[in-house]
Amino acid sequence: MRITKEEVRHVAHLARLNFSEGEEEKFTSQLNSILMYMDILNGVDTAGIQPMTHAISLGNVFRDDTEKESLGAEIALEGAPDGKMGFFGVPKIIE
Repeated sequence: MRITKEEVRHVAHLARLNFSEGEEEKFTSQLNSILMYMDILNGVDTAGIQPMTHAISLGNVFRDDTEKESLGAEIALEGAPDGKMGFFGVPKIIE
């Protein structure tokens, strides 16, 4: 499959992009190179290969989700500069 300059121009128009003649030529060439490489990849025999989502195996790096006792408002507000009535006090930013 080959991409023509007219197709590049049409897609650019749909995307509301303006390209110069040189840019259209460059993008046409680049897209055709990509499609030629895809043809090479399509020719590779992948029978018996299991599909995968990543090239390397990934594992969860998070700890187990276990229930713990809450910190509590008093302890959480100990270091707050303006902690009143169980809330953090913050400066007013709306006039």
